[in-house]
Amino acid sequence: MTDYLQRALELADATRGRAHPRPDVGAVLVRGGMIVGEGSTEAGGRHGEIVALAAAGDAARASTLYVTMEPCAHQGSTPPCTEAIVAAGVAKVVVGSRDPNPEAAGGAERLRVAGVAVELADSFAARAQTEAWRTWITRGRPFVTWKVAVTLDGRVAVPGSRWVSGEESRRRVHELRARSDAVAVGMGTVRADNPRLDVRGVEAARQPRRLAFGRGPLPEGSELELRTGPIAEELRQLAGEGVQSLLLEGGPTLAAAFLAEDLVDKLLVFVAPTLAGAGPRMLGDLPAAIALTRLTSEPIGEDVLLGAYVHEP
Repeated sequence: MTDYLQRALELADATRGRAHPRPDVGAVLVRGGMIVGEGSTEAGGRHGEIVALAAAGDAARASTLYVTMEPCAHQGSTPPCTEAIVAAGVAKVVVGSRDPNPEAAGGAERLRVAGVAVELADSFAARAQTEAWRTWITRGRPFVTWKVAVTLDGRVAVPGSRWVSGEESRRRVHELRARSDAVAVGMGTVRADNPRLDVRGVEAARQPRRLAFGRGPLPEGSELELRTGPIAEELRQLAGEGVQSLLLEGGPTLAAAFLAEDLVDKLLVFVAPTLAGAGPRMLGDLPAAIALTRLTSEPIGEDVLLGAYVHEP
């Protein structure tokens, strides 16, 4: 990945969520080895490419545009970005990822027809940056991340302790909630812990929707939404209500149900340096093995966070 495309990713990440429900897109214009304009998609306004073009002005002519996602080729809430790129005289466009939206795709081909050179970088980092939106568009359901905290022997509870993971890991969970449209558990967890599932102790532009899957009733005073239908149908309905990302924090039974129906996209497993010796395990039986990709590990305090994909974006 070039430094300029990396800079475009940084711009989009710095304003993550600002463009919701549209994807966050970063753009950088380079001419003569120098950045002459840059920007990211605005809230309800211009796409990242247009912001960068406006910043560059006349310097955009004969420049190279680095953009995290393929410029759109359709009239939506804003005019097609491809028209503005051609009109500005941009010589080349380096595209971090294809646009999976059938209504907006085709920008690369439109630019080539207009005489603009196009290079498709097909960066995993660019695709991962918009993974929730991509799943929402292509699968018609939210991108589901299953988060679980476990001991080294695979237990989700430690006898005599309220927590499995450390304080820094728990803070990261609140950051994950802040970036999610919805957070969910099963009714077993609700009955055992009556969780709040809200964001606490970290900055959040808004609180996520807080859901409970299963049969009610909810405890008196609970602020969770009860979802009693089949999981796949509930996810389709949530997608129709604009929920693009769901953080699944349920116990082993709910996690196994989601996995069995192929409705989990990403795993985040916080592993604590503890041997519980007894207690419920992180996951029940599955009908078949599930291959994971893009395994990562990150130390968080005394814990280790393992990440992997079931479905890559």
